[in-house]
Amino acid sequence: MFDKISSYVSRIFFTLAFLLLFLAFWDKFIGLFGWQISKMPYEAGRLLEFSAILLIFVIALMLRQIRELLKNNKR
Repeated sequence: MFDKISSYVSRIFFTLAFLLLFLAFWDKFIGLFGWQISKMPYEAGRLLEFSAILLIFVIALMLRQIRELLKNNKR
């Protein structure tokens, strides 16, 4: 049960992290031309921070799955 939930959560976090990464790069790119994304409360740097935080959670969930697999193989 936990494996399915953690798999879904890590997939969602991974997708959100890359969406935030794309949004940050897009905002920075269009900022070179003097435009901005309207109604976006965060700057590109903050979006990159959120993306990194989500990826850290994904790494933690993957390490937990690896630990469980290694624990089950030792038995």
